[in-house]
Amino acid sequence: MLRFLVLAVLVVCSLGAAPRLRRPRLDGRIVGGEAVDIADYPHQLSFEYSNSHRCGASIISANWVITAAHCVDGVTASRVQFRAGSSTRGTGGSIHPAAELIANPDYDYYTIDFDVAVARVSVAFSYGTGVQPIALAVSEPNAGAVAEVSGWGTLSSGSSSLPTQLQAVTVNIVSFAQCNSAYSSYGGITSNMICAAVTGGGKDACQGDSGGPLVVDGDLVGLVSWGVGCAEASYPGVYSNVAALRDFVTQQTGVGRK
Repeated sequence: MLRFLVLAVLVVCSLGAAPRLRRPRLDGRIVGGEAVDIADYPHQLSFEYSNSHRCGASIISANWVITAAHCVDGVTASRVQFRAGSSTRGTGGSIHPAAELIANPDYDYYTIDFDVAVARVSVAFSYGTGVQPIALAVSEPNAGAVAEVSGWGTLSSGSSSLPTQLQAVTVNIVSFAQCNSAYSSYGGITSNMICAAVTGGGKDACQGDSGGPLVVDGDLVGLVSWGVGCAEASYPGVYSNVAALRDFVTQQTGVGRK
């Protein structure tokens, strides 16, 4: 009888539980931006999987890369390489095979929380024009701060065509309260996320830019993570909050250790 009651309670609870809402993904495209040169964005990497652009990433040391955890989810390291020092997708620059991929162990596939990963490369980066590391933000930028996001993602929402030339766009940091309210139907955002947009929409990261850099005053403050559509007026782009997730990066790589 007791076993029957326990089973009945479990069934009732499962029927009453709200389904987990999977948040919309971006794979890294720039909307409303312009073509730029890698010399001005030397930290920018193309994360290639099976020789095709998959995501964005950034150099944080001679041997380590930072990207989004959802970019490495289900991915085999032996098929990953990073292209540095090239403005052109799929050609030029230098190739750096991944030796190890490490996603934050708290990464959640549904909520996209803790969306950060690091990769160790087997061929170290040789610094020069177009190849430089970027510093990890120590604190979260203030709302309204001017930021830049870059990548090779699609130039419009829903498009499957990727640009050949590196793109960048200027956006502004959006307050936690405003972004949390905008995404209330998706459960809001967490302290591990920051948002950026422009008033009225029209500029954003989009599919194909995932894992790519959001930069304020020369520091890496965010990683392209998720959002509804691209450049939608009502929905800012959501980025992994580098300052909040910095300890994981430092523990794994030693980068940013005080």
